[in-house]
Amino acid sequence: MTSPSERYAAARHRRRYPALAGFRGLYPFGLDDFQARACESLEDGYGVLLCAPTGAGKTVVGEFAVHLALAAGQKCFYTTPIKALSNQKYSDLVARYGSERVGLLTGDNSVNGEAPVVVMTTEVLRNMLYVGSTSLAGLGYVVMDEVHYLGDRFRGAVWEEVIIHLPASVRLVSLSATVSNAEEFGAWLETVRGETAVIVHEQRPVPLWQHMLVGTRLFDLYGAEGTAVATDLRRYVNDRERLLDPGARRGGHRYPRYRPPHRPDVLDRLDREGLLPAITFIFSRAGCDAAVRQCVLAGMWLTDEQDRAEIDALVERVTADIPPEDMEVLGFWEWRDALRRGVAAHHAGLLPAFKEAVEQLFVRGLVRAVFATETLALGINMPARTVVLERLSKFNGETHADLTPGEYTQLTGRAGRRGIDVEGHAVVLWHPDVDPGRVAGLASTRTYPLRSSFRPSYNMAVNLVGQLGRAPARALLESSFAQFQVDRSVAGQAAQIRRNELTLRELTDAMRCDRGDFAEYAALRRQLSERESLLAREASRDRRIAVVQSLERLRPGDVVRVPAGRRSGLAVVIDPGLHPRDDPRPLVVTESRWAGRLSIVDFPSEAQVLGRVKLPRVVNHRSPQERRDLASRIRSLDIAPGGRERRRGGAAGEDEQVRTLRAQLRAHPCHDCPDREAHARWGERATRLQRENEDLRRRIESRTGSLGRTFERICGLLEDRGYLAADRATVSGQLLARIWSESDLLVTECLRTGSWDRLDAAELAAAVSAVVYEPRREERAVQRMPTAALREALGDTVRLWRELTEAEDAAGLPPTRAPELGFVAAMYGWARGESLAQALAATAATVGGLPAGDFIRWCKQVLDLLEQIAAAPVAGALPGSSVTAVPAAARAAVSAVRRGVVAQSMTM
Repeated sequence: MTSPSERYAAARHRRRYPALAGFRGLYPFGLDDFQARACESLEDGYGVLLCAPTGAGKTVVGEFAVHLALAAGQKCFYTTPIKALSNQKYSDLVARYGSERVGLLTGDNSVNGEAPVVVMTTEVLRNMLYVGSTSLAGLGYVVMDEVHYLGDRFRGAVWEEVIIHLPASVRLVSLSATVSNAEEFGAWLETVRGETAVIVHEQRPVPLWQHMLVGTRLFDLYGAEGTAVATDLRRYVNDRERLLDPGARRGGHRYPRYRPPHRPDVLDRLDREGLLPAITFIFSRAGCDAAVRQCVLAGMWLTDEQDRAEIDALVERVTADIPPEDMEVLGFWEWRDALRRGVAAHHAGLLPAFKEAVEQLFVRGLVRAVFATETLALGINMPARTVVLERLSKFNGETHADLTPGEYTQLTGRAGRRGIDVEGHAVVLWHPDVDPGRVAGLASTRTYPLRSSFRPSYNMAVNLVGQLGRAPARALLESSFAQFQVDRSVAGQAAQIRRNELTLRELTDAMRCDRGDFAEYAALRRQLSERESLLAREASRDRRIAVVQSLERLRPGDVVRVPAGRRSGLAVVIDPGLHPRDDPRPLVVTESRWAGRLSIVDFPSEAQVLGRVKLPRVVNHRSPQERRDLASRIRSLDIAPGGRERRRGGAAGEDEQVRTLRAQLRAHPCHDCPDREAHARWGERATRLQRENEDLRRRIESRTGSLGRTFERICGLLEDRGYLAADRATVSGQLLARIWSESDLLVTECLRTGSWDRLDAAELAAAVSAVVYEPRREERAVQRMPTAALREALGDTVRLWRELTEAEDAAGLPPTRAPELGFVAAMYGWARGESLAQALAATAATVGGLPAGDFIRWCKQVLDLLEQIAAAPVAGALPGSSVTAVPAAARAAVSAVRRGVVAQSMTM
């Protein structure tokens, strides 16, 4: 029983926080301390930033904001980064408050949008703010779930736009994964949103154990002390590495080649340890699908008859709206067979209905092994007992990069189901490139800061200027988190300058000389050193040019001497190896019978032709016999052996300025000081500090107000092209203000110049796909367009893009992405009524084939832009143009594209 004093304290707390007291009663469990503190701050009238690990229960605080809004007769908007999360949160809130009080706006779906509680993607709220939607009336609270998406380099700017532009009366609840600079982010929120309580909770709700799987042996990553790598793991890995080391061979036996563990064996090991269900992260869609096939071919079954019956029922329900004729091309039967075994893949290439089925079955424990790409780590609530990482590196779009501590934490954060598991488990598969110490470092590092990705865009600029005017718009942009972080780093750089100046004063005293002005003497030494370095660089450049020109003059049959490197000696040129954009790489055969290409590195001085050899009409330099014959012909020329090539000295000794500076140094009073070199060392250090300060000042100048300068360049370009006139948006600007796309200005140029006027619905959908679609790999050139009108329209689109990028280059702005034609034929065919199989076959001709999930995703992107065009103020955007037919064609295109599996996916 509770004591009287405890009951009194609880009653007093209820009187102080009556809304929270009523809210607590909605849950069958008590609130954790960090949840209660966040809710109390919210009821006290503060904004809240809550940072906590995945699965800790952050959304309870967001739901309390909903509770407060309804109690006060206000609205609450609950924003999420992805549509799947929006759909899930909508279902949760409908279950609690009823469908009449909860709405959903995701672009794909619009359900009860005027309800007091609306769940939406962040982009939808951004667009509402820019157009001044009447739905904003009465808005009291906004919940931004997964606000750490603000650091996403593609979409992060949207979060900052919303935070900056929300009315001051709106209370903001920001829910984030654990980041190491939460206080910095909170300080920025306080500057733009007012008083904000920052609450950081780092303890996971379910403890996480770290492991390594070496072969089929499972080891704890940490030893008993909990910080260093476990001794038995380190010893076993060392033994395996010695076994695989080529230098460890004995008695002529070949060492065993490393083979990664068979995926079914890994799952079997986890099953025996009681560690299923598990998510295995494989950073490749093809790898995920291959893993599922391996498990099926191995005859793996992780389900019983009752499980399979439930799986069949759910699959039938989720896929009921998929046209039967599309089942084969979607790989439905293979996918269902794997599900019935308890195994599935999860990645962006899957059909949305397939992904939803996998998610529901996994949460219900019917699918027990999922192979997923990293997108799952940022997605919906789908925790597991165990997370497996096959690799610690992934392709980031440009190169294969190691996982960061933040990414490792995000991925392994899925392990451990609150209320189900006592503990979660993270398992890293060992291979020869993985050091257990590195894994331990990744798992223990807690430094993953949130970095702003905010950049002004054309749409943002024209909206802000149209609403506020140019100067206030710039001031608003300079209140962004991006500029806040820059200004903080600038403050650190300014402090470094002050420290350097203090040290400089001390160094000036230390290098004072009683014979004269040593600073003057040091300046002469510095001038001499800089002049000699400049002359050396010029001489090196001239030598390089001379070598390149001499190599370009070589002809087949010329005999030259290779003066340096391992291939030194006489050589006959087989092919000069000329290249229009690169240095010559002559193919030669040497007198020692080596054949290969040389480079300018092999020639410290000009290549001299010492003789000629008559070559056969065709020379096969890979033939040992032909190389012997050529070497014999070289020796028969009887060319005298050359001495070692010596580089010529620089021109410093002959330079008048160098001679003058040396003479001035010798004549200076400080030249004969016995402490000259000690003074010089102090002087050199002072020079380095002066240069460091100059560099810091340049960096401060370039970064201070950097967003504002970018904004001014954008506004200048928009003025030149007729979108802005002083402090207002023109008619063309009003059109641009309603186009939200990465290629917003290019799309607007196409609309206002009438480039898409003469297109029918299918042709317009295809043209729009060119400015939306982004290939994941290099695609083959598109040789033919479906129609002449489309070919002409896309030609105009590419011409406008070239003009635009030239203007951007002149303004010092990053270029707009080029139109991509790889999806045009598939989009045109689909909008014309072709089957899914035909549309996917069309992608095979240009991009090597798209998975059905990717095809649907790009169709939905095209639909989004078509709907914007249909609703945009197009007519009269440019004097003399009349493009009223485009909105009508866009509406028809929307109807043509939204059918079959595309329409079915819009409900997911």
